[in-house]
Order: sequence, then C-alpha cells, then structure tokens
Amino acid sequence: MASAAQPAVDHSHHEKAKSALSHAQRLPNQLFIDGKWVDALSRKTMPVVDPRTEEVVVEVAEGDAADVDRAVEAARRAFDSGPWPRMTAKERGRLLYRLADAMEAHVDELAQLETLDNGKPLFYSRYVDVPFAVDHLRYYAGWADKIHGKTIPVDGPYMAYTFHEPLGVVGQIIPWNFPILMAAWKLGPALAAGNTVVLKPAEQTPMTALKVAQLAKEVGLPDGVLNVVTGYGPTAGNRVASHPGIDKTAFTGSTEVGRLVAKAAAEQLKPCTLELGGKSPIIVCADVDVDKAVADAHMALFFNHGQCCAAGSRVYVHEAVYDEFVRKSTEAAATRKVGDPFSSVEQGPQVDDDQFKKILSYIDSGKRQGARLMTGGGRRGDRGFYVEPTVFADVKDDMKIAREEIFGPVQSIMKWKNLDDVIARANNSNYGLAAGVFSNNVNTVNTLTRALKSGTVWVNCYNLYDNAVPFGGYKESGIGREKGEYALSNYTQVKAVYQPLADAAWR
Repeated sequence: MASAAQPAVDHSHHEKAKSALSHAQRLPNQLFIDGKWVDALSRKTMPVVDPRTEEVVVEVAEGDAADVDRAVEAARRAFDSGPWPRMTAKERGRLLYRLADAMEAHVDELAQLETLDNGKPLFYSRYVDVPFAVDHLRYYAGWADKIHGKTIPVDGPYMAYTFHEPLGVVGQIIPWNFPILMAAWKLGPALAAGNTVVLKPAEQTPMTALKVAQLAKEVGLPDGVLNVVTGYGPTAGNRVASHPGIDKTAFTGSTEVGRLVAKAAAEQLKPCTLELGGKSPIIVCADVDVDKAVADAHMALFFNHGQCCAAGSRVYVHEAVYDEFVRKSTEAAATRKVGDPFSSVEQGPQVDDDQFKKILSYIDSGKRQGARLMTGGGRRGDRGFYVEPTVFADVKDDMKIAREEIFGPVQSIMKWKNLDDVIARANNSNYGLAAGVFSNNVNTVNTLTRALKSGTVWVNCYNLYDNAVPFGGYKESGIGREKGEYALSNYTQVKAVYQPLADAAWR
C-alpha cells in the first residue's frame, strides 16, 4: 500500500529497473533511415528522462527537418523502386508476422523499456501494451492478402473493376501515453497495404520505437520501408506534417497539435487521419450494481494514470445512487497503490514535468471553482512525477475540470436526474471520442448508445479494445478510424478501371 507521504517502493523489483536501464543503454542513439543507423545531421542528441527519478536515462539522436528529408527520400525510393509494394501481399504479410514474432520474443525487454520511458506499471507494459501491439501487427499481417477491389456491372459492352492501391509514403506521428501500442496501430495497416513509413515517436518516449526498428531490420524488412526519426515536435514533427514528399499523414495526440497537422495537410490537399483528445462522459443510472459501476468507472479514469484519450473523465451519476457512488469512488481512489512502476503498484509517475504541472494546475482550478475535493489533490512524495489519485464531487458542467482534457488521475463526478437532460449535458462538449453507459434497462441502453455523440460507447464495461473494432472520434476528437478493416481505407486509394468487352458471353 502506498504511503500518503512517499511513493511505494518494492525493493525486490530493483533488478527489473536495472535491467531496463541496461536495455536502454544498449539502444542505438541514432536515427533509423534506409535500413541503417545514422547520426542526426546536426550531431545533436536529446535526453530521455526517467519519470520515477527525474534523471536522464540515455541520450537519443535529435533529428530535425533535414533528417526527416533524408527519411522521406529513403521511403520514396523504397516505394517507387523497392520491393515492398511489388512483392506479393502474402510475402508482405509473412514479414509482418515475423516482426510480430520478434517483438513477442523480446517482450520483457520491450516492456521494461516502455515502463522506463513512460512510467506505467511494468505489469501493464508486460501483459497489456506489448502483447496488444504484437497482436495488432498479426491482425494486419493477416489482412495483407485480403485487400482487394470489386468488379462492378456497368451499361454497355464494358466491364469495370477497382484496385485498392497503397498511397505511397506515409508520415506517422505517435504520442507518449501508449508508445509501442500506438506505433503498432499506425504501422500495421500502413505496411500491410504496401506503403512505406516515416515514423516520428514522441520525444518523451522514443525507446520502444527504436527497438522495433532494430527488430524490423533483423527480420528482413526491406531498407527504407520503415524509417524512425526521433526528435522534437516543433522541428521533426512539424516537418513530417508539412513535407511535400509525404503522401499522407497520420497523427495521434492533442487536439491542439492535431489542428496544426490538419492545416499542413489541407495546404497540400493530402489526406490525414487524426486521433485526438477526449473528455469522455460516463452515465451511471439508478438501476446498476453500484460496486461494479464504481470499479469500472475507476478503471475508466485511472487506467494508465489517467493519461488516456478515452478516459471516462466526466462521471454523471443518478441522484438515487449519487452519494453511495461518491463515497465508494473516494475509497477506491484513496487506496490505490501509487509508486515505483517496477514494483507491485497500480499507478506510477506521470510521463514528464510538463504533464505533472499541468495536472496539478487543473486540480488547483477545481478547488478554486468550488468542486468538492474528496481525496488526493496534490503531489505524492518529493521525487518523480507522482500525482495523488484525485476525486472531485459536485462538479458543475461549466468548471474547467469538466470542460478540458486533464490527461491525469483526476475524476470528476456530477449528479443527474432527467435522462434527456443528461444526454444533452454529456453531448455538450467539443470532444466525442468515447462514452460509457451503466444501466440494466435495455431500453435505456438503446436510447443512450444512439444518442451519445461518441465514436465508441461501452455498455456496462469500459476500456475494451479489439483489433477488429474501429476506434476514433466525433467532433474535435479526430478524423478517421484506427483499427479493424476501417483503418485500411486510410492507407489505400481506389482506382477505377473501364475495359471494353468484345463478343462477351455475358455482361
């Protein structure tokens, strides 16, 4: 159990932390371009900070616009004259299976790097993030030879058919909250469809992307198919978003940066997909098992330290069960284990100092605007980016903590009485990524699932993800869908072909 004064530390797990540091120090501190490890042209490096200690773990290459240019040139050669889009789809799938197998064989190393980078508990890195990333690549490896067009009946002595062709060079920018999983979400459909990729990982969490590049080289992915440029958003990321040689951009991150990516794509009239922020509502009805609803809503918000775009951060609870729900939610948060993510805890540190300070500023806002602080509300310990699990009750819809994405372990609980009213309140947001519905009345469930303006609605559960099920948002939560067959349309274009028929037996 975490102390109220200092993060919990399980000394028996120090060896795993030492192992993670050893893995980090063996990674190439270079960029991966055209199948080779190369220094940034500027020779600059940037620090990777351990969120547990606030100390620098390693230095990695600080790529900038000139390095992105090199990566795009390599990806263009690989697409225009290399083997990747010309090999059979089955061969592409086979290589993606091999990459997934290699990642699975290095699951412990990848999990340790992910926890060291991000601060999430090692249990989740080892048994959720890395295995899900492996499964995602396997899912799209299976799709590689099933991407095809249609034959279409037309008038006259003609036949018409379509090809689904790769777009070309794809620029992909991924976030720091699920680094290896978001890399897999992006790489899987893009590579299965025959595209080549320039991947820019978040500057806070570059290490697992570098390891995946290393494994891709080992399993035989052709040179230039996958290029990884580590660097900062305003330099390397901006060049990926605006590069005229990139045929499509894909971004996961904040809505603020998503607007910049969309603007750059619009100026060049090229497609982009955006998986952005959220302020997802959960509606708890009076007929529920309160204990289960509390547990599910707790996980919906506090999973991954609240650093989840789909986090259930606005909890609307019917007045009949409101007081019980608030009391039990407070107890759950107050007893949540916080500490060193290499030990047996439920919550580690936030990813970096900027995020840490941002979360604390939102907590201060909630206090100032009159929300009732039930537990938490401050820093945990005096070293590392640890934030106490925090619960606010009696939150009003116009408060900052109810309107803006906090991206941290802060739960806001609100009361409702009328179903039509709570639907309007839940939909009164710039975001529309996800929502949760807790009710045992099928009619209520049907009403809510259809009324809520969200890309995903979980019913009597939360945070379930399957590779075959699309994920994405309404409104300012993004454009396009990740995962499933739907994601393939983001990475292919349709070519229509007309052909005359002479003396056809039928048409």
